[in-house]
Amino acid sequence: MTGFRRVYGSSPLHLLAHAGVFFIAGWAIDQIVGGGFVINWAAWFLGAALLHDLVLLPAYSAADRALERTAGSPGTSERPPLLNHIRVPAAVAGILLLVYFPVILGYSARNYRHDTGHALSGYTRNWLLICAGLFLVSAITYGVRVARRRRRPATKRTAAPTDQTPDVDRLGS
Repeated sequence: MTGFRRVYGSSPLHLLAHAGVFFIAGWAIDQIVGGGFVINWAAWFLGAALLHDLVLLPAYSAADRALERTAGSPGTSERPPLLNHIRVPAAVAGILLLVYFPVILGYSARNYRHDTGHALSGYTRNWLLICAGLFLVSAITYGVRVARRRRRPATKRTAAPTDQTPDVDRLGS
């Protein structure tokens, strides 16, 4: 086993996992090419890359900057920082919207009914309830953190010395 690790550089499980992932990727490419969906896949991939890089990235970066200015930076008050208690549920809600936007916005009602036999009702409501639940749990967590910080006795924070050279007067010279 140590000879394999010395030659390969990692454990056999690492090699097995990579071989499995390459197999799955190869199978996916075979399905795309074999099904004649190369142009469709390439158009979606290019469109998604351009949409993300030219529209979504600047939009959520600007929103995060505005949130930083509004919520304040860490260490500006005695309260715990609020920023990540807004960022995390917003990011999860955004990812859920990104993945499920056709059913949330009702764009695939005909196809969904044809493929599943079910009506496309309730997805928007469910997504909104999930978002509300995420923000509620985050608000409760923030409230608990604020309450814990208020109960702790206030300790004075002393600044660390900036000069690390020894004090000549204390050395007795």
